[in-house]
Amino acid sequence: MKLQTYDELLHSKYRLTVMLFLFLNTATSLFFLLNHHHQSPSRILLPTLLIPTMSTMLLGWMFLKPQAKFPLLNSVALITGILWAWHIALKYELIFYFDGSYLLISLISIFFISSIALSDHLLAFCLHTAPAAATVLVLDNGNNLLMILFTIALPLTGFTLHHFMRRRSDGFTRRLMSQLYEEKQTYSDLSMLDPLTGLYNRRGLKNRLQNVLENHSGSHFVLLLDIDHFKAYNDNYGHAMGDQALARVSVAIRDAVRSRDIVTRYGGEEFLVLLTNVNASIALKLAERIRQYVLDLDIPHRFNERVATHVTISAGIAPLFDDDFELALANADRALYVAKNQGRNTILCWDNLPAANTPQPADIL
Repeated sequence: MKLQTYDELLHSKYRLTVMLFLFLNTATSLFFLLNHHHQSPSRILLPTLLIPTMSTMLLGWMFLKPQAKFPLLNSVALITGILWAWHIALKYELIFYFDGSYLLISLISIFFISSIALSDHLLAFCLHTAPAAATVLVLDNGNNLLMILFTIALPLTGFTLHHFMRRRSDGFTRRLMSQLYEEKQTYSDLSMLDPLTGLYNRRGLKNRLQNVLENHSGSHFVLLLDIDHFKAYNDNYGHAMGDQALARVSVAIRDAVRSRDIVTRYGGEEFLVLLTNVNASIALKLAERIRQYVLDLDIPHRFNERVATHVTISAGIAPLFDDDFELALANADRALYVAKNQGRNTILCWDNLPAANTPQPADIL
């Protein structure tokens, strides 16, 4: 299951906020409509009809097209706020002589809707409540000024403080998630790298190989390299010197190839290079350059005297056909085996093997 990012979670929360806000406005307006049983139908007010109509249409659109871009919450809040202010003004003209507390109750109702649905959206909260608050202040004509101001100021102050606290919390969460993501990337990179040489390990090769096969349609070659007589080097110079030799050889291999080629420590003293988007001639030249770079390191190896007095490598190279990496690896391994039998410190291409040495399908493990 694909994990949602933090931004995706915020987007989902925003969508639910819009839907809750529309639902509350619809429910409240329908309550006012149904509460007109003691009045004639002509007394049903236009804004009381427009609010549920608009809200229901938007809710239906959001349900039918969940992937579509949602309406801006601020715009919806302002429009419904204006419609509620219009409703309050029209209704006040009808009941002014009968209910002096109507304005305060209406204002509290609007703040109730905003406080439930818009607690995390200060601007939308203000846009929704401001038209009704201004309308109530004008219609009240100063009769209940302190009570109305208190009703406006208390939730506005509370939500302003909540808004700034939420922004700080959101900033902290984003920084924490960014740090966790960077650490995850670091650990992921480390898990794909050989700690001694800094080259890719087999896991890193598998990861990069998949990307190459999926996104690069050119010809590729597998180059398998092995340090000559490295066991004798370790036995006589010690493992500390052996590690130094491995590290220096790995640098030489990496320097000899191109940046798009994938260099891997495939075993103890064995390296694999995936030469990408290259023809056979260039691949063979790159392999020969690796051999020469390693020889030019002049790492003394007197137990390699039948080949040279310094550390050398042997290599087998094979083309990668039909994205069959295992077959190409087996062919390169056979070429490496023949190269070692022919005297080491040499590069041998699988295509140039004698027919008797060419592996058959039954020979490939």
